[in-house]
Amino acid sequence: MNHDHKKVFLITGVSSGFGRAFSEAAVAAGHQVIGTVRREDDRAPFEAIAPGSARAVVLDVTDFAAIDGAIASMIDEFGRIDVLINNAGYGHEGVLEESPLEAMRHQFEVNVFGAVAMMKAVLPGMRERRSGHIINMSSMAGYTPLPGIAYYAGSKFALEGITGVLAKEVEAFGIKVTAIAPGSFRTDWAGRSMIRSERSIADYDALFDPIRKAREDKSGKQAGDPGRAAQALLQLIDAKQAPVHLLLGSDALNVVRGHLADLLAQIDTWEPVSRSTDFA
Repeated sequence: MNHDHKKVFLITGVSSGFGRAFSEAAVAAGHQVIGTVRREDDRAPFEAIAPGSARAVVLDVTDFAAIDGAIASMIDEFGRIDVLINNAGYGHEGVLEESPLEAMRHQFEVNVFGAVAMMKAVLPGMRERRSGHIINMSSMAGYTPLPGIAYYAGSKFALEGITGVLAKEVEAFGIKVTAIAPGSFRTDWAGRSMIRSERSIADYDALFDPIRKAREDKSGKQAGDPGRAAQALLQLIDAKQAPVHLLLGSDALNVVRGHLADLLAQIDTWEPVSRSTDFA
């Protein structure tokens, strides 16, 4: 691979799932990958992917005070960061009424504030070079209100909106910004990465028990292949015109298209009321 195409990737949360799959694919394509892990123990397994091309850095994306220094060290060593992939995140599952506010705060700290802190840290260098690509891992739950994951969906709706705004703010500087919204993939999202609120209100049993059971039953059998998602990511990085929003998985396509059709129908039904509020 000629050196012009070799990029420096910074990927958060590389111990498993998409982060791991993306790192392996990027290294195989000849890129340099810096991956963040939360524990010292995770450093060696990650670097074993490709000694020299895969570098692990211990960093928790919610340790905001540490982020700028960590990025500065990376830039000292590798010269630049071409691609930031905000992949660190987790799912919180629970009926809204049953889920403590503290759980929501932590969900947003990781999935939204952590991602934004990373973006803010790489933007000055990207702006100076007039190039770069920021990729935020979202979810089909960032479009579609799926019952039982209000806090997670809220965090992904926020990330989708922030991504769209940032894309407009930095377009003139040659910086691309994309939110990737996967459907159900075979990652740890519904397994060890999922935080679940305790059940306490019987009224929600009929709605929520089947949802929780279906998610547990499907864990490990999802249609989405993280390896294929990683190939899609490489295509996205190489694209001249990168989309701001990219769905991955046929389930995501079906669910999001269905939701957008419902939304348009509601807008059309209530159009007279919407128009009635302008000054006469």
